[in-house]
Amino acid sequence: MAAPRHHLAVALVLLLVLAVVVSSSSAAASAADEGGPRGRRVLVLVDDLAVRSSHSAFFASLQGRGFDLDFRLADDPKLSLHRYGQYLYDGLVLFAPSTPRFGGSVDQNAVLEFIDAGHDMILAADSSASDLIRGIATECGVDFDEDPEAMVIDHINYAASDAEGDHTLIAGDDLIQSDVILGSKKIEAPVLFRGIGHAVNPSNSLVLKVLSTSPSAYSANPKSKLSSPPSLTGSAISLVSVMQARNNARVLISGSLDLFSNRFLKSGVQKAGSKIRHEKAGNEQFVTETSKWVFHERGHLKAVNVKHNKVGDTNEPGMYRINDDLEYSVEIYEWSGTSWKPYVANDVQVQFYMMSPYVLKTLSTDKKGVFSTSFKVPDVYGVFQFKVEYQRLGYTGLSLSKQIPVRPYRHNEYERFITSAYPYYAASFSTMGAFFIFSFVYLYHK
Repeated sequence: MAAPRHHLAVALVLLLVLAVVVSSSSAAASAADEGGPRGRRVLVLVDDLAVRSSHSAFFASLQGRGFDLDFRLADDPKLSLHRYGQYLYDGLVLFAPSTPRFGGSVDQNAVLEFIDAGHDMILAADSSASDLIRGIATECGVDFDEDPEAMVIDHINYAASDAEGDHTLIAGDDLIQSDVILGSKKIEAPVLFRGIGHAVNPSNSLVLKVLSTSPSAYSANPKSKLSSPPSLTGSAISLVSVMQARNNARVLISGSLDLFSNRFLKSGVQKAGSKIRHEKAGNEQFVTETSKWVFHERGHLKAVNVKHNKVGDTNEPGMYRINDDLEYSVEIYEWSGTSWKPYVANDVQVQFYMMSPYVLKTLSTDKKGVFSTSFKVPDVYGVFQFKVEYQRLGYTGLSLSKQIPVRPYRHNEYERFITSAYPYYAASFSTMGAFFIFSFVYLYHK
């Protein structure tokens, strides 16, 4: 009797352990569902470990927001972005402008594949930028000045502390007008920048200039006289740009590593020719807000509960009939950095689409995240799609598609007498009547 009881006790213990594991997995899955749109593992590559201390304020800001930073030398022979087909990191901070090549299995293609897989990156360069860093930036839609000795120079909009220097310490205040990228609080103080400029292809809608130069700026070697007109001049020079790929991966490219340094983050600033001195430059607010956007702490949308049904019904049909009245709704939420909040906008549209949109309707919102509309199915049968293509500056794009067939009336669904056919009815009966009268007259007329 002891043996069966022992086996029964072991079985009960195993069942209890299994129940605990299943419960823990369910709880973890639920927590993941309620979590943010991106993971928190970030790889920081530097070409000198001194950068970890010289830029500690920026790194502390990331860690304070819950990111797990892994600091590695860019030429570490054990460096790898993925293992067994799974990426080890969710984001990449590339603060190694002078590194000629990465260590381990990482190279330029590996970094680009990392972005193509939907991950995010911050890249900072300076005047020592290697061909590797320039190549990555080019693939992201940004072209640094080809002159390796060139820096951005502005003899009008420079920091007053650089009055006796070569005017390469720029006090920039030409910022993009976007609360999504830069936050709702305006950056009052100029942003200090010393580094190289880059150009953005104006036909590339994926790349945006976040911090630009004034019309008086140009890119050249500050240690030599100009022998020919500089290739980059005026507002065409971008100091900091961002790119949001079609897969919603985000990249920030800066021509200045000092932009993120403790010295620039804590330094006071006074623009040349201005009497206003700011106790603190706008760098800290600028890098904090832009990094929030890059790592999807702001401006990330998700759409759930896409529904459509006939007016008066609640169930989703497998097919509609021409001229049916239908309702369409979708819930859209925005990540606020801590939780999902209802997204409020008046420019979300749905298309009822077959080769081209037959119906285009703007969705109304109840300001609780639900967007809805109603319309009549067009008098055309075929295979249609409900399509929502939503692209707005600074936000992740939404692309929703749901296919539904539309059929014509069946033979027994038409009205017995169709109003529009009355003229044809009248023509038929009048023809018969006229023929009867003609026949009667012809036969009996003497």
